[in-house]
Amino acid sequence: MEEFLREQIEKIVKLSDDEFSFALSHFSFKALKKHQYLVQAGDPAPNDHFVVKGLLRSFYIDEQGKTHIMQFAMEDWWISDPQAYFNKTNAILNIDCLEDTQLYYISIENREKLCAELQKMEYFFMKKSNAGYIALQRRILSLMSQKAEERFTQFVTLYPSLLQRLPKALIASYLGISRETLSRMPMT
Repeated sequence: MEEFLREQIEKIVKLSDDEFSFALSHFSFKALKKHQYLVQAGDPAPNDHFVVKGLLRSFYIDEQGKTHIMQFAMEDWWISDPQAYFNKTNAILNIDCLEDTQLYYISIENREKLCAELQKMEYFFMKKSNAGYIALQRRILSLMSQKAEERFTQFVTLYPSLLQRLPKALIASYLGISRETLSRMPMT
């Protein structure tokens, strides 16, 4: 499992064995079961999580009780409640496991210490954050400007493996469409 984290990091920066051991010492490991919450709205969310195995979703429940899915995270992806993590506040998002999950996590304090002492890791986290911002922008623009069919096609193109791993109701919720609308679309 350590190798999986190292591969993720080394897609962006190369680390010596000593540098990786040092970086790894700032992370902790956790395993959760399907349906278990990683983060619940209203609680602190002091960690950013790297998914080694499994599938999670982050979601927001509005005042009317409607669930809005913000993100899915599978192997090799990161997930957190960014507002709570970076501002050290309570979470506004929930994150739960859609499958049994294994992950590494890092607190904001450990991340800051690691980045201060190993600039390669500061660069790594900057690149990962930038990729996250780009994905979020793409998602917002898609929700604002694309028709349901276009959003579905984009989802299938970007995340083909999720089509097999997620219930159709969750895909529909993520796309901002009804389950019925999704069922009328050709599944690839």
